Amino acid sequence: MFFCSISGEPPQDPVVSQKSGHVYERRLILKYITENGTDPITGEKLEESDLITVKANPKAAPPRPPTATSIPALLHTLQNEWDAVMLETFTLKQQYNSLRQELSYALYAQDAATRVVARLIRERDAAREALASVSATMGVAPSTNGGDVEMTEGGQEASALPEDVLSRIDETNEKLSAARKKRKAPAGYATPADVKTFTAKHTIPSLHSPSPAGITALAVSQANPSQFLTGGNDKVVQLYDRSTDKVLALLKGHTKKVTHVAFREQSGEPTLLLSASADKNAKIWAHDEASGEYIPRATIRTHKGELTGLAVHPTSTLVALSSADRTYSLHDLTSGNAVYRSPAADEPFASLSVHPDGTLLALGTPASTIQIYDVRSGAVVAALTPPDSVPFTVNTLSFSENGYHLLAPDSLSSLAVWDLRKPKIMHSIALGEGFKVNKVAYDYSALLLGVAGSEGARVYAHKTWEELVRFEEGGEVADIVFGQESKEIWGASGREVRIWGLPA
Repeated sequence: MFFCSISGEPPQDPVVSQKSGHVYERRLILKYITENGTDPITGEKLEESDLITVKANPKAAPPRPPTATSIPALLHTLQNEWDAVMLETFTLKQQYNSLRQELSYALYAQDAATRVVARLIRERDAAREALASVSATMGVAPSTNGGDVEMTEGGQEASALPEDVLSRIDETNEKLSAARKKRKAPAGYATPADVKTFTAKHTIPSLHSPSPAGITALAVSQANPSQFLTGGNDKVVQLYDRSTDKVLALLKGHTKKVTHVAFREQSGEPTLLLSASADKNAKIWAHDEASGEYIPRATIRTHKGELTGLAVHPTSTLVALSSADRTYSLHDLTSGNAVYRSPAADEPFASLSVHPDGTLLALGTPASTIQIYDVRSGAVVAALTPPDSVPFTVNTLSFSENGYHLLAPDSLSSLAVWDLRKPKIMHSIALGEGFKVNKVAYDYSALLLGVAGSEGARVYAHKTWEELVRFEEGGEVADIVFGQESKEIWGASGREVRIWGLPA
């Protein structure tokens, strides 16, 4: 057996030097000659022509490499081969499972798409019927030109609401709608000329905890105008009596800031206090005769996102809630049980307002759009979008008491009055680039509209759109409410509740 004079291993392609007689591996000696031009053993001059190929017997097996000359080396080689096979098998299994999951997802998506298409086709007629019903109620001719109102094929069938609830809503609608057609501005209410003279009358300081400070929601009792309800960043709801300057109730139970509060006041029924919170829950508080305190009657845990709207329905037996989880719901005020929850919309809901006749809900979104729903069917009957607006969140809404108009932001620094009989924007009120809207409100006479924001509170006259008064002494105002006969205007600013009215 030959051994290469350079590597000391059996050569695979042996050559012999005819000058020195030494055997080399061809590739090694050629590389050495190229670099040095001499024989590596003797140092004599050597060229490639001096090398003679050694021809071995073709039947002789090639020599084994050194790594395969012992049993441990062979076992190590076999182990490496086995590991490589196992790793390749594992990779193939992973690819197989991934392909199975992708196929499964594709099948589920196809099935879901088929169901959605079938549901949309089925509900299209319900949405159109709901629009026709609204048009008949409000005297609106259905829009066919694709302007400011967009029809949406995503309604819910009327059977989703219990029959007794539907009956109550229809009965209330018939009664209020008939009265609205003859309704005029009630006598005794403050006129725009009166509002121009409003000045600061009373300030109630140090409400709620200073850490975290701030009132986030305000409601004034209509049955007892000296009482008002506040919600704060400190997670507490307070019932306060202005006439005695005393806290009547301190309601604790929410785990995050309170976003909305409201009274339910109905003749012959006990007064209920309502609150909604960023903790996704709403609470119904009732007065307990035994203890003389307000206690939770029900806690509503229907939604999976922050509650962004709360309104008592005109039937006085239902409360409507909107949520950032893209749904709204209706609940019975006696038990707190849900009577309806909407399917998930495309966008979260940022605000809510109930039409004074009780058949419509307006819901604002972070996409500049106001969705109008029919309460009875759950169908979207219209989508109101300001033309050519920079995207903004519609964080507050207010129907006028006569039911013809809807007040809402139409940009980051302006308000729009929507005429629901057209439907289109009747007028836009510029507030200034630095003004951030927190709350809008119509008064009961529908002659006044108020806005609270980062630069205080302002009141405008409906139709003439004249700015009647500004209240800027308290800084930012989080909420605004018109008092009894609009002769007072209430605002929540920091930890204070400020009241403006006619000068003494």
